[in-house]
This record gives sequence, structure tokens and C-alpha cells, in this order.
Amino acid sequence: MRAPLPSLAVALAATALLAAPAARAADPSALVPAYRPPVQPLSIVSEFRIGGAAQDPGSNEKNTSNINGELLFAKPVTGLDRFWTAFVPRPTVGGSYNVDGRTSYAYLGATWTVDITDRIFVEGFFGTGFHNGYSGPKIDVPKTFNSLGCSPLFREAAAVGFRLTEHWSVMATIEHMSNAGLCVTNRGLTNFGGKIAYTF
Repeated sequence: MRAPLPSLAVALAATALLAAPAARAADPSALVPAYRPPVQPLSIVSEFRIGGAAQDPGSNEKNTSNINGELLFAKPVTGLDRFWTAFVPRPTVGGSYNVDGRTSYAYLGATWTVDITDRIFVEGFFGTGFHNGYSGPKIDVPKTFNSLGCSPLFREAAAVGFRLTEHWSVMATIEHMSNAGLCVTNRGLTNFGGKIAYTF
């Protein structure tokens, strides 16, 4: 005797529902989540950092230190895949105050961040810095200051960081400022330090 049409439809629907999970389990691609770009902050400010550094240990400004603060803003372009996202920098402004009365400076530029793992990352910065140090002839520069040649200077920096939580991270940093030989003297500054950061 043939089953009534409604009963047959119910049986087919039940079979399809039972078969769907098995089909998904057999498909390896279903187990790999699709890449999603990082969630962008609602504010234009992406991250705040504070830290310190030893000021150019091999120079006339050795045995001094500075306090550093930095603001990183949200990336101007979002929604890219993992590869292209690494090429989009975050606009950055910051400053370092030398607590021993030597050269202090402010800077602006761009920071590129590349994730090595979920917790470890590396960074590079390029921009310009404006200082209150000496930029005249070397003969006029006090022995406890570097002769920086001119202002502004080029500033480059690099960092290796570790994310403690979703919001907090720590970094070891190195930064260099100089005029690339475009001025009469070019001693520059090279500082080594660390920072703690809060991501919004």
C-alpha cells in the first residue's frame, strides 16, 4: 500500500535534516573559520602607550633617560584580508621628555604592525621628529649634548611586542633620529626602551 503524500514528505524532510550534520562533518572546509578583519575601534584613537628609554648610551647624552607617550589612531582603510591589512599603517603622534635635561622631542608618522602569532607582534615606524636640542655647529654644542645638525629630523623605530590580554600589551623598543646627512653635523639619537600599551 502506498504511503500518503503528506507522510512521505515528512519522512524525506527528516532524512535531509539527519544527513546535513554528517555532510558538514565530511567537508574539511566547513571546519576552518573564514578570515575576519580585526574589529575596528569606535573611537578614532586605536591605542595609547607609555614607557621609557635610555637615551643614546654611546653618546654625549649617555646615562640619561626619557619618558615616552604615544597615541596611535585607527587605520584609515578597513575590511581588507589578513595580508593587505599588514600594509595599512596607523597614524601616530608621540613625544619623549628627557628627565635629566637633555634633548626632548615630539614626533608624528605612521606605525605598521604585523602579527607573528595571536600574542606576538612586530612593528615599524617612520616619520619626522622635532627636538629642543642643539642643531648648530659642533663647536657650539655643550659636551653633554649631541650635535643633531638641524630640526626636524627623520625618525625610525622598531618594536617586538607581547599581548598580555585583549587590551594590554608590552613592548621592547629601539628608535633612531637623524638628518640622514642632510645637515652639517649628524650625530643623531638612538634610544633603547620599553612600553606598555592599552588598545581600545
